[in-house]
Amino acid sequence: MALKGPISEKTDKPKDTKYVIRRLWAYFYQHKWMLSLAILLTVFSNMLALVGPMLSGYAIDAIEPGKGLVIFQKVFYYAGWMIAFYVASSVLSYLLAILMIKLSQKIVKRMREDLFSRLVELPVGYFDRNQAGDIISRISYDIDTVNTSLSTDIVQMLASVITVIGSFLMMMLISPELVLVILVTIPLSIFYTRYMSKKIKPLFRKRSARLGELNGFVEEMVSGQKTIKAYAAETSVMGRFDRLNSATVDAYYDAEYYGSITGPTVNFINNLSVSLVTVVGAILFLFGKMTLGNISSFIQYSRKFSGPINEAANIISELQSAAAAAERVFRLMDEQPEVGDKDNAVELMDIKGDVKLEGVSFGYVPDKLIIKNLFLHARPGSLTAIVGPTGAGKTTIINLLMRYYDVWDGNIFVDGLETRGVTRESLRKAYAMVLQDTWLFQGSIFDNIAYGKEAATLEEVVSAAKLVGIHSFIKRLPEGYQTIINEDGMNISKGQKQLLTIARAMLLDAKMLILDEATSNVDTRTEVKIQKAMRKLMEEKTCFVIAHRLSTIQGADNILVVDQGNVVEQGTHGARGWCKTLCHANPVPLSLPPCHSPLVTLLVTNYFTWISIGVSRCIVGA
Repeated sequence: MALKGPISEKTDKPKDTKYVIRRLWAYFYQHKWMLSLAILLTVFSNMLALVGPMLSGYAIDAIEPGKGLVIFQKVFYYAGWMIAFYVASSVLSYLLAILMIKLSQKIVKRMREDLFSRLVELPVGYFDRNQAGDIISRISYDIDTVNTSLSTDIVQMLASVITVIGSFLMMMLISPELVLVILVTIPLSIFYTRYMSKKIKPLFRKRSARLGELNGFVEEMVSGQKTIKAYAAETSVMGRFDRLNSATVDAYYDAEYYGSITGPTVNFINNLSVSLVTVVGAILFLFGKMTLGNISSFIQYSRKFSGPINEAANIISELQSAAAAAERVFRLMDEQPEVGDKDNAVELMDIKGDVKLEGVSFGYVPDKLIIKNLFLHARPGSLTAIVGPTGAGKTTIINLLMRYYDVWDGNIFVDGLETRGVTRESLRKAYAMVLQDTWLFQGSIFDNIAYGKEAATLEEVVSAAKLVGIHSFIKRLPEGYQTIINEDGMNISKGQKQLLTIARAMLLDAKMLILDEATSNVDTRTEVKIQKAMRKLMEEKTCFVIAHRLSTIQGADNILVVDQGNVVEQGTHGARGWCKTLCHANPVPLSLPPCHSPLVTLLVTNYFTWISIGVSRCIVGA
């Protein structure tokens, strides 16, 4: 629940913009015909709109100021053509907008599919290192930002280019002299826009990063509300939220501030050019080198010429935001997926469940070993209990068995086959797993229990539910097995969620079973029922159990005591050797009897809780 890492004030330089454009172009190229049609619509729409100012000048020239005469026939003629061209341009613009919406949605849909596909392919270690909220932010906010840019900004940018080029050509036809006046201010606009573009790009990237951090923090705090309230940590959490929120607001302000001042500044420069055109145009009119219609048309074209430059400054700011968002999306897409199976990898078939670990060493970071030279042999149908203090490496062993991580040294064998030489899919399907942290999705109870087995029948689901003793509870629900569970199962208790996940594991036809504190959220009475059902489930299955409760491991065929990555002792519950080892490492409190009984030993070590009624009776008896 803690915030992962401090807020960094350093803003990394974004990747080369060409990289983002190249990646986006790959998506555009998949819809090249729609893109080609969009370009044609943009060209014709803007070309038709560029005819209007010229026709307007012709209409003005139908007025003879000195004589006070107006040739209405010409005025109406040119005005009619103006209306026709503007209507045609508007229709094409409307069709272009609809087309770009469809095109952008197709591209964004494919981007989300590619991004989610990559998420599924990423190793477990990636999710251990990154906040869920930041990942969700990339799928939702960042892709939405790209979508907005694709549907509007790119069209406007293309239209701006066409308008600028078309307006420049028309102004050259009307008066090359006045074009020289326009060219005085153009370099200033271009240099200023380029300068601001380089300044704004990293600011928008920083804005996206800050939002990702804020989303990650909020997601963690929302999921841990009960813990926050239990420790009365609201004030501390609010302080950390305010710090993150302030950093996000500052990042937004910097990006939006510099992005917003670009447009007005460029607009001011362009207005200076219009003022100069008006003065010089009046002088040319006095010398009879231009008509009023020419001056009017030229001023309209100059506005069309400078307008897109002004808009381009604003659009560039939005494109910088989209480029920063796209970069975050593509960076996630470029993450290395889980290492693929070897070319000669085989599938596990006719699994018996013989598991061996020979000299296994592993660590999550290069300079720190978690598991050191581990040897273990779990015979088919045996129950291996793994116990030890927090951080000893219990869950790491499970991660290695499932090949969430590959071992550094040594080998893991299943039925004589080294696990790195078999396909991950067949290996993981060989295990049924129940974790301490339950996971249920929004759907019916039937769907949640049948999640791991395709085409499971209602009879099979009911049978599994009966084995764990949850069938009667389900039948009391309004819709029975079709009752919809809220997201993360918030409308049922933790113990009931745990029972559903255990029923899910029971339904699988797996020869090996992993239980990671699977009964930690149920009461003693329910635990007794589950243990009885588990023993039946475990028949002829190789089982690995991470547990702290004595009742869970009491009947284990092999108890593996792990401490600081080493197996300090192995044996059964009745063995005396490892009892002495544990007592030596964990001295018995004076209030408890000496270590003369394995049962008492288990109760007084840090490895096991002693909260159940049965354990209490054993203590009294001892």
